[in-house]
Amino acid sequence: MEDPAVLDPADPRPQALERLRDWLALQLALALRPREAGKWLRASGGAREALAASGSRPPSPASLASALARLRACGAVAVPQLSPAFPPRLARLDDAPLLLHVRGELAALHGPCVAVVGSRAPSASGRVVAERFAAELARAGAVIVSGLATGIDGVAHRAALSVGGKTIAVQACGPDLVYPRRHRDLADQIAASGAVVTELSPGTPPRREHFPFRNRLISALSLAVLVVEARVRSGSLVTARHAADQGVDVWAVPGALGVPTSEGTNRLLRDGAFVALEPADLLLPLGLSAPAVRRPRSEPALPARHRAILAALLAAPSTLDQLALRLGVAPEILAQGVLELELTGTIAQDRDGRLCIIRPERGGL
Repeated sequence: MEDPAVLDPADPRPQALERLRDWLALQLALALRPREAGKWLRASGGAREALAASGSRPPSPASLASALARLRACGAVAVPQLSPAFPPRLARLDDAPLLLHVRGELAALHGPCVAVVGSRAPSASGRVVAERFAAELARAGAVIVSGLATGIDGVAHRAALSVGGKTIAVQACGPDLVYPRRHRDLADQIAASGAVVTELSPGTPPRREHFPFRNRLISALSLAVLVVEARVRSGSLVTARHAADQGVDVWAVPGALGVPTSEGTNRLLRDGAFVALEPADLLLPLGLSAPAVRRPRSEPALPARHRAILAALLAAPSTLDQLALRLGVAPEILAQGVLELELTGTIAQDRDGRLCIIRPERGGL
């Protein structure tokens, strides 16, 4: 029997279950040594043979049974490296995953993916920028890839979902776990139309060393990597370095000088990353185009929150934080109205990060 393209723990056939056990055993033994394991795998042509050739101790029957039970319980499937269903952009890696666990739609892994990553503690304006870029890219057909972390990752995933787009979360733990736990509902939403993926065995907890290891998959899946706010020492810059090594374009949103969460992105720009000022900057190089915006013949009156924002910006262009101070509103609350006006093309950020009116919106101030 040939290896099926996708190994489903719910498949009742004894041969299919045996194949899955072989691949899980290889993963349990060698998941963190993919470069070496890949050589044995390609030379031997099978998971069981590769494990034997490696000289590694096979996992115990108990640990193998536990991994299989966990995989079955979480509803994920396993895609072997040698499978035709394995993402080609991952297959090109010297250290490609041995086995990819996928919860959700496999087709998302083969789409035009764009990674959106950044700080776990972004500014209010950073959140707005990430939401705007992710939403517009998703509207244009890009699959948004990120790491399910708090901050920019979560913003990017939610923005893609909010416009009916697809998004992929690449985890640093086993497929039966979600980290951080607060994102369990978000992970379920992602899996409903996109995918939650990991190369780590079922039951593997998130450990510090797993995150930089995982980041190479975020970049490798993607046609481009966009960094929105990052410190000099951050996982986002690790992802950017992986992208550069893999020949994937790196884009960065410039930030104010002297701000810690802008130091990483500004350094990327200094070192040759592409400048991302508008979502449209990425669309043309990716071969995507923004969908046409349909306007109703009779437009409703301008919402009060929009009128307040536009009136303040009419007086003087401002950053989101400055605007929040002037209006006496928390930046997090103000951010949604700002995003809505940006998505309609009514306001935009200038090179200094200030919001300004570029097209009067119908409905009047």
